[in-house]
Amino acid sequence: MKRRQFLAASAATLAAPAVRAADAAKTIKFTPQADLALLDPVFTTGLVTRNHGMMVYDQLYGLDDSFQPQPQMVDGHVVDDGGKTWTITLRDGLMFHDGQKVLARDAVASIQRWGKIDAFGQNLMAVTNELTATSDKTFVFKLKKAFPLLPTALAKPSSFCPVMPERFASQPVNVQITDMVGSGPFRFIASERLAGARAVYEKFTGYVPRPSGTPSFAAGPKVVYVDRVEWHTIPDASTAAGALQQGEIDWWEQPTPDLLPLLRKNRDIAVEAKEKGGLMGMIRFNCLVPPFDNPAIRRAFLGGVDQTEYMTAVMGEDKSLWNDRCGFFLPASPFATEAGLDVMTGPRDLDKVKRDLQAAGYKGEKVVFVVPTDLPALNAMSQIAADMFRRVGVNLDYQALDWGTVLPRLANKEGLDKGGWSVWCNYIPGVIAINPATQSYLRGMGRAGPFGWPTSEKIEALRGEFLDATSMDDQKRICRDIQLQAWQDVPYIPTGAWMQPFAFRKSLTDILNGFPIFWNVKKA
Repeated sequence: MKRRQFLAASAATLAAPAVRAADAAKTIKFTPQADLALLDPVFTTGLVTRNHGMMVYDQLYGLDDSFQPQPQMVDGHVVDDGGKTWTITLRDGLMFHDGQKVLARDAVASIQRWGKIDAFGQNLMAVTNELTATSDKTFVFKLKKAFPLLPTALAKPSSFCPVMPERFASQPVNVQITDMVGSGPFRFIASERLAGARAVYEKFTGYVPRPSGTPSFAAGPKVVYVDRVEWHTIPDASTAAGALQQGEIDWWEQPTPDLLPLLRKNRDIAVEAKEKGGLMGMIRFNCLVPPFDNPAIRRAFLGGVDQTEYMTAVMGEDKSLWNDRCGFFLPASPFATEAGLDVMTGPRDLDKVKRDLQAAGYKGEKVVFVVPTDLPALNAMSQIAADMFRRVGVNLDYQALDWGTVLPRLANKEGLDKGGWSVWCNYIPGVIAINPATQSYLRGMGRAGPFGWPTSEKIEALRGEFLDATSMDDQKRICRDIQLQAWQDVPYIPTGAWMQPFAFRKSLTDILNGFPIFWNVKKA
């Protein structure tokens, strides 16, 4: 389908009154990295759902540009009893999209739901004796021990804690919330959603921004200057680039590297990396099913991964956009370490990988590799990884699928005969990999953790030490030890880190640093 045909078909699906309203309003037309397949940001860790959730829901605390937590829905907090009692007060004016006030019991239920699924949330809830709403505006954490990272946990920008009405938050955690009654600055217009093509948001006029502070990433006043945001899914990169050049869309989240020079030449388009933590790639194993339930088999592949090859495939030859000396923490962040990194930087030897696989006990078991072909970075990494797997003798079942099919499948913990999977390529926001507290994929929680479910008692014990450590020197030592242990347990194989530029028309101004954020943005 040609570009103009695609956009015409998409536009034709809107009801005529909605089209006329959009024409008269200030509307941002945005092309996301993939289609919005799932709506609940607690139910899934998908970044498209995260971006959607950040529009629809607000947070109790939000991270600023320096990755420091700041009160967001919270007016303030008081810490007593040696750090074991936190009394948190909501600010005035908070309202849900159905017109009901946000109450402390809604916040409590939202925290409890999120805390059953999120790795950091589970840590917080494990040290919580009691979490109760003491009034409509105040709730109290009574902890077993001091937990100074409590605001950091509630400010997580990925796998975040969305504040929703108690009636939804009290539902079982294995049930996806699809009724988007949010607390954030945008309303989700469910009637205009078209799977595979479009999602629509309107400014929530009942949202009251923070009265003070400076907009900074997910912190500060969230002021909306447009009336409407439309997400248009355009899987073909050339079609998306053409639509941006012609002004048919305003903002493309992940332009492919081959098209960046063309877009930079257009005087009406800006190309800029706004997400300062960038993205970090990985080969993620399913540690519940053979053969990757064996750490020695996972470890055997370390000598076959060339991060330079992966980063070139993802972001091209511009080395200013990527880092091929990447461990398990964000490069150049305070806890980044070179510990054990020689396992990734020495000579690559596929013959040795094959020998190590045999010595580890690989017997030719089938490996199901799920690949979202409509996410270019993951598709590129997957092709390189698949070539390695085949060359070392892995019995590979390469399943090329769309993201909407892959994402729900990743939650399947069953065997391959029941729709399970063995391996996939993934990326995470670099901001969550700045320390062990938020690095959810560097965990050893087994079935309680995120997709892949590795088990490592040593990593979990070291992470507990990090949470209790009080000096930077101790924290850095623990991070070195965690990385060294990760090379043994291999919860995943790092494939590098990169900065993913946005491409947007210069009629959009004041876009904040971070992932796609639509408050504070102005359109001429």
